[in-house]
Amino acid sequence: MSLSRFSGVITALTLATIWLAASSPVQALAPCDAPQPVCEARNAVFGISAFDPVGSAVRIAPGMLVTNRHIVADQTKVEIVLPDKSKIEGEVVPTSFLGDLVMVRAKLPDGPALKFSRDVEGDLFSLGQDLSAREIKVYPKGKLLLAPFKGKPYARLHHTAYNQPGNSGGALVNAKGELVGVTASGGAGRFEAVPSSQIVALKDLSGSAHEAKSKSLGKNVRECTLMLEKARRLGDKLPEKIAGVVKSSCAASENRQLFDLTGQLLGRQRQLDEAVKFFERSLEKDPNAINSRLGLVITLRFAKRLDEAKPHVRWLLNTIPEERSIHPIALQLGKVSKDQALIDEALGLIKKHAPNQLEAAKKFLKSPVR
Repeated sequence: MSLSRFSGVITALTLATIWLAASSPVQALAPCDAPQPVCEARNAVFGISAFDPVGSAVRIAPGMLVTNRHIVADQTKVEIVLPDKSKIEGEVVPTSFLGDLVMVRAKLPDGPALKFSRDVEGDLFSLGQDLSAREIKVYPKGKLLLAPFKGKPYARLHHTAYNQPGNSGGALVNAKGELVGVTASGGAGRFEAVPSSQIVALKDLSGSAHEAKSKSLGKNVRECTLMLEKARRLGDKLPEKIAGVVKSSCAASENRQLFDLTGQLLGRQRQLDEAVKFFERSLEKDPNAINSRLGLVITLRFAKRLDEAKPHVRWLLNTIPEERSIHPIALQLGKVSKDQALIDEALGLIKKHAPNQLEAAKKFLKSPVR
């Protein structure tokens, strides 16, 4: 989901870089503590405003940007902020693509478009609009956590390169300044980008012939987002009518972050079985979605469906062993199911990553099973 609205995780076709000779000097940028190609890549990233008032976009060809659908929703026009802080209008290109991407056509000043790449080894950097300075910034470097899951066309690239509100739709680049993904979401030190390879499929599914589907998807993104915001304001007393609208519009949005947020909302409403379905739908799109799997495990725990939670817990212990929130769940599962191997694994991770919790964990294991 949009990092400016919500706080919450490649197989790419390599294209030739398009470097255009600028007819006017490139706008001077702030100092940049990153490799030179990464710093130069800022010239291909723009701030935009649409349904989400603060987002980012990446130039992929002369006169063409790519951004997240959740930034645009069902709007047909966006406002683009140029490096000199002037603004121009961009036109959203209709698309039936079911991932979190859309293209925006605009009369942009001359400048670079980023080369697509599948090279995610080494350092990765997120580039996007800074909320306070309202300029394109390079954020602290990170590494790949998990590559996109093979066989899932909308799976994401999971990494640790820092993102913050306003960065959604921005660029995830390698140390050579090549575009490996489009920033989509993040939370708890784990971030997600739509692989740049998906832009190829996006192009094939974009144009006027896709207008009806594009409007439908955008409308559901808008309606789901607004209903989730309203539901949070209402707290625990959520009318069934609003819950129904949330479930229907969010399910039809095809947006994985909206699936997760719906699962969280339904979990707080104690509609646990319905919440599980949304988390499972999220994982169907991307089995490597760490935060989605965490949400599913927590929900299954509250629903007392512990046997179903166990394979997900083992996956999480193997993938993010430092995540403290999963350790007590693993202990509980191991204790209830008398799985000594799971107990020993959880105790070992607690000793390593949360040693101050080790004695409490041992006392829990000695207490009666409830």
